[in-house]
Amino acid sequence: MNPQIDALIDRIRVLEGELDAELAKRSAELLIGIEQGRAAFEEEVLRRHRELRSKLLPYVLGANPLIMLTSPVIYAGIVPFLLLDLFVSVFQAVCFPIYGIAKVRRADYFVFDRHHLAYLNALEKLNCAYCSYANGLIAYAREISARTEQYWCPIKHARRVIGTHARYALFDDYGNGEGYLQRLEELRKGLAKVA
Repeated sequence: MNPQIDALIDRIRVLEGELDAELAKRSAELLIGIEQGRAAFEEEVLRRHRELRSKLLPYVLGANPLIMLTSPVIYAGIVPFLLLDLFVSVFQAVCFPIYGIAKVRRADYFVFDRHHLAYLNALEKLNCAYCSYANGLIAYAREISARTEQYWCPIKHARRVIGTHARYALFDDYGNGEGYLQRLEELRKGLAKVA
């Protein structure tokens, strides 16, 4: 691999760690801790959260009619999402052991905790659960796809790709046939112990 690229990847990881630390500090300012897997707020904060919650009926009746008309379109997405979830879960269950790829831990990608927020009404909590599922699923499917790509075709594209997955930086450069053949088995073996 290119030493400059390796150095940039290391710098990105350091910055991601710093970002995580700053986000954790901000979260700590709002929370008093985690109790039995749930975020715990001070009683005064909880009281204020309850005061901020919109009543369900005025919330629904006050919604933009066009938003209400598009709601079925949004929620119809649950069908392809469930099918994608089923497919990628079965795909990795069947294929990953054969390829020697460590399985993606599903629970790492699905976080449902917003329903504990007292300032959200029931519909907002449902919407948050839907978004958490959809985005968690896309991240879960992306990691399964990324590991599959690393196994079968770890080669960068000739042109820039927007939004590449984290594994993409490890791939060999487009047109580097010698590098590809030299590193293919190394990249595949690296998938056996992915955390």
